[in-house]
Amino acid sequence: MGSALFYHLTRSGPGQLLPMLIGKSLQAGWRVELRGRDRARQVALDETLWLGEGFLPHGLAGGPHDARQPVLLTVEGQAAANAARCLIALEGVEVSGAECAALERACILFDGNDPEALDRARAQWRALTAEGVPAEYWSEAGGRWERKQ
Repeated sequence: MGSALFYHLTRSGPGQLLPMLIGKSLQAGWRVELRGRDRARQVALDETLWLGEGFLPHGLAGGPHDARQPVLLTVEGQAAANAARCLIALEGVEVSGAECAALERACILFDGNDPEALDRARAQWRALTAEGVPAEYWSEAGGRWERKQ
């Protein structure tokens, strides 16, 4: 069973953390699904990833080569065709215990400055840990990412 890592964003947005998470996943040999709620936001994220520092090969789901993409940007309810071993969830999309069981890792990013996002993340933590999914909490409150106990 894969673990769930919760990333509490307070100083930066997902665009600053994603290159690190994606890069580490690719170094581990895992394909990645980057799942959001809104297609327009995924399109904007696609552009951000292409224009950012470093090279992160990826594609938007729905193309002819989805199965070959190392990183596939999807929206909730859309199947990832790239055999991802790591799921990065944005915008409060749900991640189930069954999904975690089939993955190496699920990364759940949430905006700690948004009370609704914080409540969703807490509920997801409770649900996943109740299903036996090992979970870790990471915070950037001190200026750098630290695992909290």
